[in-house]
Amino acid sequence: MQKSGRRSSFGRTFRLAATIIYTDLFMAGQLQDWVARIRAGEVRALARAITSIENREPESVELLKALFPHSGKAQVIGLTGAPGAGKSTLVDQLAREYRKQGKTLGIVAVDPTSPYTGGAILGDRIRMQAHHADAGIFIRSMATRGFLGGLARTTADITSVLDASGKDIVLVETVGVGQDEIDIVRLADVTVVILVPGMGDDVQTIKAGIMEIADVFVINKSDREGAERVEREIRAMQTLAGRKDDWTPPIVKTVASDGQGITELAAAIEQYQKFQQKTGLVTKKRAENWRERLLEMLREALMERLLREQLNDGQLGEYAAQVAEHKRDPYALVEEIVKRPAKEAGKGC
Repeated sequence: MQKSGRRSSFGRTFRLAATIIYTDLFMAGQLQDWVARIRAGEVRALARAITSIENREPESVELLKALFPHSGKAQVIGLTGAPGAGKSTLVDQLAREYRKQGKTLGIVAVDPTSPYTGGAILGDRIRMQAHHADAGIFIRSMATRGFLGGLARTTADITSVLDASGKDIVLVETVGVGQDEIDIVRLADVTVVILVPGMGDDVQTIKAGIMEIADVFVINKSDREGAERVEREIRAMQTLAGRKDDWTPPIVKTVASDGQGITELAAAIEQYQKFQQKTGLVTKKRAENWRERLLEMLREALMERLLREQLNDGQLGEYAAQVAEHKRDPYALVEEIVKRPAKEAGKGC
């Protein structure tokens, strides 16, 4: 009987191991098929991948690992500026210009988050309608989901996926949060800052922050009164402080609603790209961007590990109550939690 029991136990173990191996092989096969479809530019596979990454589903990390070796070829262009600057219209017109040149595009439009659904308040269904039947353009709206700095948490990952899918150019339109919207400079190869006459932009030019990240300035709605004053303010700022790379950002006037100045904008972006290649700045800038991105990824991973091993929502709430009542010092508490070994998780409340 014991021998029979051992055989039965061995049989169950063998079947379990065989099932795990088969599942792993099946999942690996599915992943490779998924990657192949994304690289072929299949819209449904690409949309599914982006949704998986946004929702941080378990397979998304393995997908990103598989796609990363195929990325790094697309030009990433970021467009930022205050709300009402006409960013979406400008992106729409710039996409038309690049399509005339025969280039394929991915467009990531970061929108405000709905407080009710958590989704994007504005969506790709109501923007850039003329491109919906163009197979050479893939448009995705993303909600910030409370993430500050003008981008969503997963914008960089989604940009990499669009890059790996074979797009020549990826346009990233930020949400438009104002002067502190500078995260785009850590993602884009070229950053375009969009200003508008009559919105206080002449004051913004002398402030730190968003004005310092521009590789190209655009004065949109330049048919309005005050466009010349904005241009003078930008040029005055440029004479006060030069860039380390000796590049002077050009100023392009546009009226995006009529398509005016778009060809000149595309030419200015290309001019900066050539400058980067000539001076070797492309690799240097991407290395700097990846340094910041790696730090952010490490912070996020370590935070998740800390919360998983050291704290749960109940313990965190109890600590918060103690600090609020001044029973605990928050600075000493954080040091205590960080230094605490994993095996002591949850102790000390």
